[in-house]
Amino acid sequence: MNNPKTWFWILLDALIAVAVVNVIFFVMPLLGRLANSFTPIRTITVAAEGKTTVTPDLAQSSFSVLSRGKNPQDLADGNNQKISAVVAFLKTEGLADKDIATTGYNLSPDYQYDSNTQRNFITGYTLTQTVTVKMRDFKKVPEIIGGLTPLGVNEIGGINFTVENPERFLAIARADAFMKAQAKANEMAGENGLRIGRVLNLGESSSPVPIPYYGGMSLRAEAAPQAIAPPTIEPGTQEVTDNVTLTYELE
Repeated sequence: MNNPKTWFWILLDALIAVAVVNVIFFVMPLLGRLANSFTPIRTITVAAEGKTTVTPDLAQSSFSVLSRGKNPQDLADGNNQKISAVVAFLKTEGLADKDIATTGYNLSPDYQYDSNTQRNFITGYTLTQTVTVKMRDFKKVPEIIGGLTPLGVNEIGGINFTVENPERFLAIARADAFMKAQAKANEMAGENGLRIGRVLNLGESSSPVPIPYYGGMSLRAEAAPQAIAPPTIEPGTQEVTDNVTLTYELE
């Protein structure tokens, strides 16, 4: 038993046994998982477009009170009074606090060039306060826009019509696209005596919810405030699309 050759063969047999166990319990499962990770040779890739129609439920607009003068404090006091009157008016029209937001406050000096000294000097200041509103009752949009200028608003931006929850409509278009893609894949596979299996890969390309836009109005800051009668506004409907690409395994 003390023969070195005997111990050599015993050790060799043990190493071979360990190697066989590793192959059975570790290497082969690993190779199986690796093989499954490769895309099967037989696949089919289809693309489809889903659609849905959106009726806007939200109108957004921005407007500003622009004032010029030599005293910044006087400008701030005057602008704040006008903005306060505008906000009070908006609330009487049914707008909630969450739908009224100050989105801009800018005080900047006005310069004039002196050719004698070849330097700029401050002649006064311009203060602009901007408010953005969300209007949910479209029947009141013309009335609200028309009632801003008598309160001192002298810049009115465009009106954007959009939806409160665009993802809800994209989900509908996406489901439509998936249904069309699966039907197309089934049809193509069936015509060749095959069946579709699991989904191996997928991609999506969606378009944002379209926003109808109506141009804005701009008045001179020095002009006397007067009511503006905007035209009748109809938001209409818009089409939301979603494109998907699916790769199926063929059986």
